Amino acid sequence: MSNLKTRYLIVGGGIAGVTCVEILAILHPQEKLVIITASSLVKNVSNVSFYAKTIVKFDVQDTEASSLLKIHPNLEILYDSIKHLDTKNKIAVTEEGVSIQYDVICICTGGIPRLIKDSNKSSRILGIRDTDSVKEFQQKLKTGKRMVIVGNGGIASEIVHATRGIQKVWVIRDDYISSTFIDPGAAEFFQDSFKNKNENKQENTVLRRHIFSEEDTVVSINKNLKSAALGPDWFRKLENIKNVSGEQELEIIYKVEIDSVVEIDDRDYPLDVYLTNGRTIQCDFVISATGVEPAVNFTWDECPKRAVDGGLAVNEMQETSIRDVFAAGDVASACWDHAPHWFQLRLWTQARQMAGMAAKAMHARITSQEVLQDFCFELFTHCTTLFGFRVVLLGKYNGQGLGNNYEILLRTTPNHEYIKFILQNGRLQGAILIGETDLEEMCENLILDQIDLTPFGDDILNPDIDIDDYFD
Repeated sequence: MSNLKTRYLIVGGGIAGVTCVEILAILHPQEKLVIITASSLVKNVSNVSFYAKTIVKFDVQDTEASSLLKIHPNLEILYDSIKHLDTKNKIAVTEEGVSIQYDVICICTGGIPRLIKDSNKSSRILGIRDTDSVKEFQQKLKTGKRMVIVGNGGIASEIVHATRGIQKVWVIRDDYISSTFIDPGAAEFFQDSFKNKNENKQENTVLRRHIFSEEDTVVSINKNLKSAALGPDWFRKLENIKNVSGEQELEIIYKVEIDSVVEIDDRDYPLDVYLTNGRTIQCDFVISATGVEPAVNFTWDECPKRAVDGGLAVNEMQETSIRDVFAAGDVASACWDHAPHWFQLRLWTQARQMAGMAAKAMHARITSQEVLQDFCFELFTHCTTLFGFRVVLLGKYNGQGLGNNYEILLRTTPNHEYIKFILQNGRLQGAILIGETDLEEMCENLILDQIDLTPFGDDILNPDIDIDDYFD
């Protein structure tokens, strides 16, 4: 058994693990750092753009892990997986038998995909969770004629948008598409864009105010130990995959789940997919994109406290219940008292934020300094792309936690933009911005400052009034 000694130990090569390395390279480059990654490819964040103080858009690329050596002079990369963690003696043992003595450790092992119950019965049931599974999906697309997509989050939505030349049956348990991120109105906006994408765009802006109620939603973005999680633009790998014999067609089946899947050989469509509504669909393969569960695939001498969702419970410094053991990304559950307009969704955005905070907290522990929680945890924000449109989510964008006591102010221009404000007592609590709205910074300020917007009435979203002028 070989032995290593390090000041910092990072476990995982996804967005969270790599972000930890990048931040520690800035804060404490003179100290030894070891990262354990099971894959030679890690996730690198690039092209970071700030739409506002807390609203960040970035690209995620597969990068050779060895490229991290360029940014950290005292980094050592171990291509391995952790097997056992002795938190009392601060020793991590890997699957290959390497023993690593550390001072502080950050667990960034991500999550394992939740697949449909018959997933182990057929190789034609795929879980889209990482770059390896996307490559497998690409191969299936080249020969398939019909697929069933299960799930209603960002990954399922982008599969529907990005794939061409194959019949698609989208099975969702909700009564509207992309419920993880959007409301029924935005879902209708996207569906109309499907229908009208080949027609001339007519910009007829509609502005209205009404009362609406939404339930909280929780989602996970896929990640596992073998390969890092997908980044925001993963679906671009699918856009040029076409089957010339397939016919483009989309059917959405609402309020239904998969009951079972049976594989039958020597048929044009080898899978029979049985739905809970009694219907049977024949297809070439099934894509399961139903989220993840936090992954801790190693043993402990003492297991830290777990949250209800199975994640490692962390405080505002990203530290678990065991001193000097930190966690970030999908594996971590935010168990501190949240700011009024922040909540946890397992997204690449929050994986990066959590990891940055963990790195600062670990550095503070080693150097005996004090650090405050990062400002990004004051406001939930997420910037992504859905169906070809930029989507920015802020605060309680679907009225999360507000009950029935809120108003919605809505502005929509077909095929161009969809803007939804959540107001309570005249103050902005959250927003959905779809399209090139240029309202990101204004919305951020209005939510954080809690300015009373009652005097402005519906003019707050009047396209003929530059509302930014009021808040300069």
